[in-house]
Amino acid sequence: MKALVVERSLPRFAASRVASAFGSGRGAGVGPLRLLDATPPEAPGADWYHLRPLLSGICGSDLATLDGRSSRYFEDIVSFPFVPGHEVVGILDEGGVDHAGRRLDPGARVVIEPVLGCTPRHIVPPCDACGTGHSGLCENVAFGTIAPGLQTGFCADTGGGWSAAGLVAHASQIHPIPDSFTDEDGVMVEPTACAVHAALTGGVVAGDTVTVIGAGALGLLTICALNRLVKPGAPSTVVVGARHPQQRLTAELLGADLVVPPDQLARAVRRQSGSLVVGGRLTGGSDVVFDCVGSAESLEQALSLVRPRGRVVLVGMPSRVSVDLTPLWHREITLVGAYAYGSERSPGGDTTSHRTFSLAIDLVGSDRLGQLVSAAYPLTRYEEALTHAGSAGRRGAVRVAFDLRHPKGPTR
Repeated sequence: MKALVVERSLPRFAASRVASAFGSGRGAGVGPLRLLDATPPEAPGADWYHLRPLLSGICGSDLATLDGRSSRYFEDIVSFPFVPGHEVVGILDEGGVDHAGRRLDPGARVVIEPVLGCTPRHIVPPCDACGTGHSGLCENVAFGTIAPGLQTGFCADTGGGWSAAGLVAHASQIHPIPDSFTDEDGVMVEPTACAVHAALTGGVVAGDTVTVIGAGALGLLTICALNRLVKPGAPSTVVVGARHPQQRLTAELLGADLVVPPDQLARAVRRQSGSLVVGGRLTGGSDVVFDCVGSAESLEQALSLVRPRGRVVLVGMPSRVSVDLTPLWHREITLVGAYAYGSERSPGGDTTSHRTFSLAIDLVGSDRLGQLVSAAYPLTRYEEALTHAGSAGRRGAVRVAFDLRHPKGPTR
């Protein structure tokens, strides 16, 4: 069975970085990714189960890794060789147990919560983060009974979704999906969980002006999460900067109140917030800004759009950036990261805790977010798939995935 495998090769990472200067994903043919024959990984314990992927998404973090542009911060919490693919909907081969301890029959369709925290690593007692339900902040991602890896899809022992040979998942990672879900709905659960966590991290209160920078998949899903989970309890105005026409249309459909091109975002925020302008900079601005890009330019824009003592939520994965932090210091801005998922406080404002994935499954179902899967490719066309994913916005796409249901392709 075939799988896409990333091998540790500094020359190939360097070649991919050069090629990606012509567009993200363009270095797939010269980079560290190879289509190889593979066998299913062995289960690390009796509480691990084999999963056969149906669809597996191509995430921005996957592209950054394959483009040779991810941060060296990750070097010690990733193990090689690894099979990418952490946005996965698949079938349990021999059945298994889900995160809540419920028995699932063979052939059950599930999604995986890919974070490899203390429980999958058989670490007892768990770290403080895992013990309080915040597995995305696990302190032990390089320890335990499996190889280092912050998530499935970046760990040598688990396999990943870009494989016809399958992967293994711990019971705590497994979430069944409703029969009414399409496979496309299922593959959107993991990125939606990231967006749910980001939206609920923002601390939005009633009357706030909220700005979202970037309308790729993560930005659009954040807009949806804000509209469904935050605005009902904290009515607010969501202003979005979207570069491409299809992104602007989709942002409006998912609940944005005002959508403008990125170069008009400052003007839109100024009008919405009633801010003055000094030297081309806003004196006020948005109460909360979600940076769903993670570049130096987007972070600089976020700091320019947020009001004094406002909040910038970094949702898109950054790397090393050079940004003037004087506004953050002078205006006492709070800059907070929003990574992955775990448990969330109830959107209604009480003290109830919810699994982020449970909220995401509900959101995908209510808004049929599987419609955001724009194209799917067999593994054999991985160079084309990655190039498409790297230029998704310009080409009117949102999420591109690998289709393991049709191994010989083409699909769409």
